[in-house]
Amino acid sequence: MILAIASAIFNPKFLVTIVLLEFVAAAQSSGSVPVGASITATDNAPSWPSSSRDFAFGFHQLKDKDHFLLSIWYDKIPETTIVWYANGDNPAPRGSKVELTTDLGLVLTDPQGNQIWNSGIKPGAVSSGVMNDTGNFVLQNSNSDRLWESFDHPSDTLLPTQIMEIEGVLSSRRSETNFSLGRFQFRFDAGALVLNSINLPTGFAYDSYYRTPSDDSDSSNSGYRLIFNESGYMYMSRRNGQRFSLTDRAVPTADFYHRATLNFDGVFTQYFYPKTSGSNRSWSSVWSKPDNICVDIGGGLGSGACGYNSICSLNDDKRPDCNCPKNFSLLDENDRYGSCIPDFELSCKDRLNSTEDQYDFQELINIDWPTSDYERSKPSDEDTCRKSCLNDCLCAVAIFRDGCWKKKLPLSNGRFDSRMNGKALIKFPKGYVPWERPPLQLPEEKKNRDVKFITGSVLLGSSVFVNFVFVGAFCLTSSFIYRKKTKKIEEGRDAVETNLRCFTYEELAAATNDFKDELGRGGFGAVYKGTIPVGSTNVVAVKKLNKMVQDGEKEFKTEVRVIGQIHHKNLVRLLGYCDEGQNRLLVNTPITAKVDVYSFGVMLLEIICCRRSVDLEIGEKAVLTDWAYDCYANGTLDALLEDDMEAMNDISTVEKLLKVAFWCIHEEPSRRPIMRKVTQMLEGVVEVLAPPNPFPFSTISNDL
Repeated sequence: MILAIASAIFNPKFLVTIVLLEFVAAAQSSGSVPVGASITATDNAPSWPSSSRDFAFGFHQLKDKDHFLLSIWYDKIPETTIVWYANGDNPAPRGSKVELTTDLGLVLTDPQGNQIWNSGIKPGAVSSGVMNDTGNFVLQNSNSDRLWESFDHPSDTLLPTQIMEIEGVLSSRRSETNFSLGRFQFRFDAGALVLNSINLPTGFAYDSYYRTPSDDSDSSNSGYRLIFNESGYMYMSRRNGQRFSLTDRAVPTADFYHRATLNFDGVFTQYFYPKTSGSNRSWSSVWSKPDNICVDIGGGLGSGACGYNSICSLNDDKRPDCNCPKNFSLLDENDRYGSCIPDFELSCKDRLNSTEDQYDFQELINIDWPTSDYERSKPSDEDTCRKSCLNDCLCAVAIFRDGCWKKKLPLSNGRFDSRMNGKALIKFPKGYVPWERPPLQLPEEKKNRDVKFITGSVLLGSSVFVNFVFVGAFCLTSSFIYRKKTKKIEEGRDAVETNLRCFTYEELAAATNDFKDELGRGGFGAVYKGTIPVGSTNVVAVKKLNKMVQDGEKEFKTEVRVIGQIHHKNLVRLLGYCDEGQNRLLVNTPITAKVDVYSFGVMLLEIICCRRSVDLEIGEKAVLTDWAYDCYANGTLDALLEDDMEAMNDISTVEKLLKVAFWCIHEEPSRRPIMRKVTQMLEGVVEVLAPPNPFPFSTISNDL
């Protein structure tokens, strides 16, 4: 055994390996990285530190734990503070690798070897990389000439000793933990430093909300370089030799780390952090721009500092706080800086009725959405302003301040401003029922009984599952979609097909034990558990319809006939009905699983595109979606409808359903609406916004 070990140690290949490992370790201790060195994205992946270990280069594990960000961070600070990153829009999956190569420099590949990102270099060959103590990662050739450096390609942060030239850009991240491209920019534009929001995903720049002062008539007064010097001062150098300083107080870099970051909420801030350990170690602000983003941001385009219909107020640290008005809720509950949607419907359908009897206002003092006006009346007192908005079905909000300003949804640039000296009057229906309903509480002894039935039927009765089963089966299919598949009924023939069983009210009362076992309640009525032999099942869900669908015997039978012909894998099946005077009930099969938003979106597309009986593979779904989105985007929806005139006469419904479907199946899960929002969109409670391409990152050709 000893001889074998000795033989291995003195093996030339073994010695070469030992020497190489020692060289890599020594190089990394000085911040140098040799060509061929690599890091693999794992839970405890190593990094390439600077010689002082103030900074490190490597993989940062994202919130979902299975994706990683190639980045540079402060290595001695307990709270991970990232100062540069490469692949924010395309996080690297677990097992990806970054390698230093001669021809491309840094190369990031996924576990299959596909390239995610590369640094690219000036003409030449990389001989080594260096993680500097300034936070700058540099690639250099054998003569120590710089071929690439991270300081020349900033993400959202500048560091001391870093310089930004004209046309340089910082881009905010989407949120504190989402590093994809955000809505804000810090730019060196035409000799001035500018903060502006952008359109996603095109990057079109909206009006600036901060700009350094300059004299356009004097070109020597324009800036040409932004310098963040090693002393922690940030200033713009002008061509006339003068400086415009952004830093307004000295915080020594010897004792503090510094960074200047464009935060995800649009505020550009210089921070400092104590280098010595202590109980109050945290990032503090030296200065920030603008002074009040809620008020300073404006312009005719974009939502403002917060999302549409939201209200921006300023925190003590000059960062915005976004909130929905009362009776509004977040479109994406995971994005509190996003848009808000009303929990009620404002409609012009009943414009002939007295709207003063239908609507009321909530008052908000010193709140305004100044860029959403469509009409102004002056002079006007408050009572006249209220009545004007009440009797205008398009009016969602009236601002009473130096006259009456009427606004319609969506509202943009919402803010609280104590200088406004006015009030916002937000219109809402009297006696409306908010969409958010308390969850159904089941007795403890029933939780483990009839699990499969309860899983489907409770959801069927609840507001959540109405989103997808009953609204999907009843509201949607009662429109043109299935009517074009229904044969015309002969004169004198009963509207209800013979494959549906007609129950008496007494039969269903007996089957449900006089409607005692309520499983849930939704917008169309209550659902009860029943036991009755019908079809291939004994257990049924009995839906007792309320007045929302009790508009006459003819209409009810038409809906029953349409629903009775639906046989989709994601919908409950109608087994029978009861139609006795005011007693109208539907008997459905219980389902055994909840289908998510994505599945619902796929279902809608299959229905619209006449593919409801086909189980599509993932690739086929992508092709179907791509074709349907092209038809929507190009205004050629007739291609989806097979020249069906009844459907063409209701083209607005086609378009709405397609838009809902595209939102539901978006490739980025965070952009999909929750099921409650799907209900509101389908039932016309809120506007269905124009959807983006659901597969923005797909390689599928638009010509498929």
